Amino acid sequence: MARYHMKRSEKEISERNALINVLRKGKYATVAMCRNNEPYVVTMNYGYDEGESALYFHCSLKGLKLDMIGENPSVCASVIEDLGYRMGECEQAYRSVVLWGKMYVVDDLQEKKHGIDVLLNQLEDEPDRVRERSLKSDEAYQKVGIMRLDITEMSGKQGE
Repeated sequence: MARYHMKRSEKEISERNALINVLRKGKYATVAMCRNNEPYVVTMNYGYDEGESALYFHCSLKGLKLDMIGENPSVCASVIEDLGYRMGECEQAYRSVVLWGKMYVVDDLQEKKHGIDVLLNQLEDEPDRVRERSLKSDEAYQKVGIMRLDITEMSGKQGE
């Protein structure tokens, strides 16, 4: 699919490290999915795995998201770093990243544990306390749904 060029090139974030910094700081992503010409958008917490160039999400073991990606794993997502509205200037300061890729359900127990670790390390101040309290056995991990978005392309934009 051909991508459009950004009209205001001065707002483009083209440096990969800057894009990754937005993903590292973020807590949630809005993910767009589609099946049979039926769109669906959902906002979810995520963890970014730089080595895998992937986002991990937790979810239910059943539901619309899983049905949608089962039929069409191609997704588009956005992460926004809100830097504040500038009162009286009618301007918003922000940095955003748009991601394209494929979303998969993680079934393998070891990858599921890895995905949960990625999530907890990004979202929690004390991830070990959550693990100790909620993830005491392999059975506990099996009760959590995990999805992985393999990033194939990303672009960024900023406003000051």
